[in-house]
Amino acid sequence: MNEMWNRNGRPQQRPPTGGERGGMALNKQNRSGGNAQRNYARYIALAKEAASRGDTIEAENCYQHAEHYFRTMRESEKGRRD
Repeated sequence: MNEMWNRNGRPQQRPPTGGERGGMALNKQNRSGGNAQRNYARYIALAKEAASRGDTIEAENCYQHAEHYFRTMRESEKGRRD
């Protein structure tokens, strides 16, 4: 059985490991562009919220994450055109 114990001493199911994912490898071909777009929008919203609170460090952190997903989307679009 694939169990581990939580803080309350109760068994809980472990998440699947690499060999238990049904052979689906995590690589660029299996990633959908929708996830990058969704994460980009999420981090932009979080950055704006942090900036409105005056938390410039958190805002910058979120903008950097958003930039990563922006680059991922741009790379994905470039790959589709080629």
